[in-house]
Amino acid sequence: MFNFIETKIKDLYIVEPKVFGDSRGYFMESYNKNDFFQAGLTQEFVQDNESKSKKGVLRGLHFQTKHTQGKLVRVTEGEVFDVAVDLRKGSPTFGMWEGVILTNENKMQFYIPEGFAHGFLVLSEMAVFSYKCTDYYAPEYDSGVLWNDEDIAVEWPIEGIEEILLSDKDKNQKKLKDLEISFEYKGV
Repeated sequence: MFNFIETKIKDLYIVEPKVFGDSRGYFMESYNKNDFFQAGLTQEFVQDNESKSKKGVLRGLHFQTKHTQGKLVRVTEGEVFDVAVDLRKGSPTFGMWEGVILTNENKMQFYIPEGFAHGFLVLSEMAVFSYKCTDYYAPEYDSGVLWNDEDIAVEWPIEGIEEILLSDKDKNQKKLKDLEISFEYKGV
C-alpha cells in the first residue's frame, strides 16, 4: 500500500509506503508491481543499485542519453536532499526541478521517470542510498548537467555543510543550455 503524491512536474511522484510498526520495529513494502501499475506507473525495473556517501557529497545531476533510466530512489540510512530535473523537450516544465528530503526515518521514495536528470546531496554524516532502475547502466551514454547551473537554480540546502564534495565528472558537467537532449515529452 502506497500513497502516490503528484509533484508540480507531470510524471514525477513522491511515494509514501505504508509502514507497520510496533515496539519490535517495523515492516513495509518498498515496491509492489500491482500497486505501482494501478497508479499508472507501468515501468519495469531491471537493476538495483546502492551507494554510501558521507556528508556533503553531491552526486549528479546525471542521466543517460540512450538506454534512459527511470528510477525509484530511497534512503535506507541517513538523510539526503534528492533532486530531479525535467529534460523532456516540449514539456511545459522543461528545465524545472523538484526536490525532496529522503531519510531512513520518513521512508519516503521518489519516482523519477525517463527523461530526467537526477542527483542528491548528503545532509547527514553518512547516507546509504538505494535505487531501482528501468534500464541497465550504459557508461558510454552517461551524461549530466552541472549541479549549480543558474538556469535550473536548484536550491540545494547547503547550510551546515562545510564543503560540497563532487567527482571530477560532476565538476565538469555542461550547463543545460549547452546540452543536446533528445528526450521527448509524451504528455498532453
